Amino acid sequence: MQQRCSRKKTHLHLLLVVLLVSLVSSIIYNESSIRRIHEDPDGVPRRPREGAKFTYVRPNLLADIDHAPVLDRFSKCNSTREYGGRKISWFNSRQQGTAPKQPGRVDLEEKCDVFSGRWVFDNTSFPLYEESSCPYMSDQLACHKHGRSDLNYQYWRWQPHDCNLKRWNATEIWEKLRGKRLMFVGDSLNRGQWISMVCLLQSVLSKDKRSMSPNAHLTIFRSEEYNATVEFLWAPLLVDSNSDDPVNHRLGERIIRPDSVLRHASKWQHADILVFNTYLWWRQGSVKLLWTAEENGSCEELDGLGAMELAMQSWAEWVTSKVDPLKKKVFFVTMSPTHLWSREWKPSSQGNCYSEKLPVDQQGYWGSGSDIPTMRMVENVIAKLGSKVSVLNITQLSEYRKDGHPSIYRKFWETLSPAQLSNPSSYSDCIHWCLPGVPDVWNQLLFHFL
Repeated sequence: MQQRCSRKKTHLHLLLVVLLVSLVSSIIYNESSIRRIHEDPDGVPRRPREGAKFTYVRPNLLADIDHAPVLDRFSKCNSTREYGGRKISWFNSRQQGTAPKQPGRVDLEEKCDVFSGRWVFDNTSFPLYEESSCPYMSDQLACHKHGRSDLNYQYWRWQPHDCNLKRWNATEIWEKLRGKRLMFVGDSLNRGQWISMVCLLQSVLSKDKRSMSPNAHLTIFRSEEYNATVEFLWAPLLVDSNSDDPVNHRLGERIIRPDSVLRHASKWQHADILVFNTYLWWRQGSVKLLWTAEENGSCEELDGLGAMELAMQSWAEWVTSKVDPLKKKVFFVTMSPTHLWSREWKPSSQGNCYSEKLPVDQQGYWGSGSDIPTMRMVENVIAKLGSKVSVLNITQLSEYRKDGHPSIYRKFWETLSPAQLSNPSSYSDCIHWCLPGVPDVWNQLLFHFL
């Protein structure tokens, strides 16, 4: 009996290792794609030609999606044509006028804007946990373990200008989560925030009263004592897509159903607190649109920003029709900035985040890693949702933290070439964040609003 249990554990560990190797390889592939788009953002299909007529499509129709083929990594477009101008019809598609204020959230921000502040070095109360003390730490984010000797990136505290953030209290959060499901939904940046939350919360639980599922699509951290879960759902584009396999998504083209979030929503709809994000994957060039009603596999092609707007509107329609803010809390995390070009904070330099050890010391700093048109589009969509969604505006505060990325200090599963090893900037990860680090502050802000 003991031998059988041992064999099962060994097989489980091997499965987890295989999944992790594939996952990290996919992330590295995506990072190189993002760098290419930053270098040459042109050459992708733009908005429909002038004078094109718009047709409105009602999203998230269960009857339609039941008859549509499932999108997976083997899906292909039988043909591709120029974007024809179809738009998502949701409750505010044709309404004019000023968007309603968000009661509660806006009132709180008017008293104190916790997103406006500065980073203060604090090696007394930070970090909130030790990297080595979290058994659920990701090798992609464990920078000290993988050779980063300067630990100052762990000691920065976010200080709002006119008030203080609520002091972190893991037990208090568990009490708020008692009997509930907290779910993070999105891409690898949201996965990083989820890992941060698990590391922040796990230390107050008995080892025999906590568990982590090995499911890579919907991964669940469970507390038996509080009958609560902290979960992560891989949905990098929010709508259904051919990139929804959390391991195998190294694809030459992105195909989405711009008018449906239903396959993901079937997993997130029963959560009590939802934390969404999407941004990074829309920065990888043009996107193929396969509308649900399209029976012949014929796709349209659209630039990333236009496709993201369609996806955001389909997501917003689900929020509008399904979310009761008295029963379900929904948060949207704004874009996490990249730091790919050191010339933006250090003129005439040719590097990136590699070897950076201090935050940007310039109030109001913005780099190219935060796309202004995308931010405006997201703001316009979310503003129409009123009190149904609260925004965690992490973009500006994260812009300062050029020092907080893994750079070369993470697990690399592929063999690095001599040319790469001689030029660390060429393979530095300036997209994700070391833990402990910046995502812990994002979770402090979430705690503040809970």
